[in-house]
Amino acid sequence: MKRSDFSYRLPSNLIAQYPLPDRSGSRLMVLARGSATPAHRQFRELPELLSSDDLLVFNDTRVIPARLFGIKATGGKVEILLERLTGAHEGLAHVRASKSPHEGAIIHLSTGRNEAPGPHRLRVTGREGDLFRVSSQGAALADILGEVGHVPLPPYIERTDEVGDKERYQTVYARRDGAVAAPTAGLHFTDALLGEIDARGIRRVAVTLHVGAGTFQPVREDDIARHLMHREFAEVDETVCEAVRETRRRGGRVVAVGTTAVRCLEAASLAAGEIRPFRGDTDIFIYPGHNFRSVDAMITNFHLPESTLLMLVSAFAGHAFVMAAYQQAIEARYRFFSFGDAMLITSDEGMGEPS
Repeated sequence: MKRSDFSYRLPSNLIAQYPLPDRSGSRLMVLARGSATPAHRQFRELPELLSSDDLLVFNDTRVIPARLFGIKATGGKVEILLERLTGAHEGLAHVRASKSPHEGAIIHLSTGRNEAPGPHRLRVTGREGDLFRVSSQGAALADILGEVGHVPLPPYIERTDEVGDKERYQTVYARRDGAVAAPTAGLHFTDALLGEIDARGIRRVAVTLHVGAGTFQPVREDDIARHLMHREFAEVDETVCEAVRETRRRGGRVVAVGTTAVRCLEAASLAAGEIRPFRGDTDIFIYPGHNFRSVDAMITNFHLPESTLLMLVSAFAGHAFVMAAYQQAIEARYRFFSFGDAMLITSDEGMGEPS
């Protein structure tokens, strides 16, 4: 398929710049594969759409304050997005500057884009492809991020990060530090909603995928099969694997919360054809033609045109079906992207009807 097959026109005023006051107050488009008409619900109604035989799989990664601002010794301004920590004092980062820093360059960090530098410094120690290796001088990198780091909001959110983003660009169940972008389908869940899910006997488990900045990387190849996917750390343990197997045995559905949970489950199912524990980097790229082995339903937000995430959703539900649903969402004025509304995709017709 071609990259242009996944293009659509989105009015800019439908890109959510802020989250709603209530996480679960978002709208939920319910798509049953094989049905041309979506149902329009509220996200807080999700428990009504699930069965006690179902299994919800969440991504428990936690967003770190990975955006840093600094000044080179020459006086040039620098913006750093830490992609991942590789040690207590080392990491890999994207660096934006008028001129790329050379190996050995010192960057003096500040609390903001136009603030004077403080005591913390990073040294550029080399390159790994498009990423720079950096090391902290003195304090551990995690401590520096906690002191002067900013919430790494996506590029389509056209504002600087604010105090409230520390909480709202984070799921309520986030546990493991490491992501530079939130698994946004999970942003709609509240503690109360999770409590209702538990009260209905719906089981839930967690995988981990530390979402990297590459999730926003555009597909540049016209033939999407030629696109090289970025690598991200993922972990699926035996508890998750057995929960998936047991759910399948009793006829329940494995419901992945977000494309990152989908990628975890499918990466853990690739080699053997059935799910097995997995820990390490994955560059799995899911696009139409993929044979899903461990996912029966999916909760996801609305994604950028021509993005790998839209291609994944199209692989799951069908290209024409998804593109038609996106057009209906635009006409119904759904809110798009990270702080926007959600969809639930299932194979069960009539699932969106009130119970």
